[in-house]
Amino acid sequence: MSAASFWSSGRRVAQLRLLLVERQARALGIGMRLVEECVRFARQTGYRKITLWTHSNLRGARRLYERNGFRMVSKQSYNKFGCDLVGEI
Repeated sequence: MSAASFWSSGRRVAQLRLLLVERQARALGIGMRLVEECVRFARQTGYRKITLWTHSNLRGARRLYERNGFRMVSKQSYNKFGCDLVGEI
């Protein structure tokens, strides 16, 4: 199973809210296709910008985003569920 959730945060800025590809479906190009479709949809519908939030430890996801033109603009350390994490926008 795979899924992508898209959200408008106003002012022609879209936000990619969730990208999920189940473990058994990874490395098949599905994640790349989902990100490409989100970017295509945003462009076709007039969004000027797309933002997203991810974690530094999700290296595969970060590579997908970078390959599709996303760049990190900020990061913040926090502790959630007893783990130290770094969130990236």
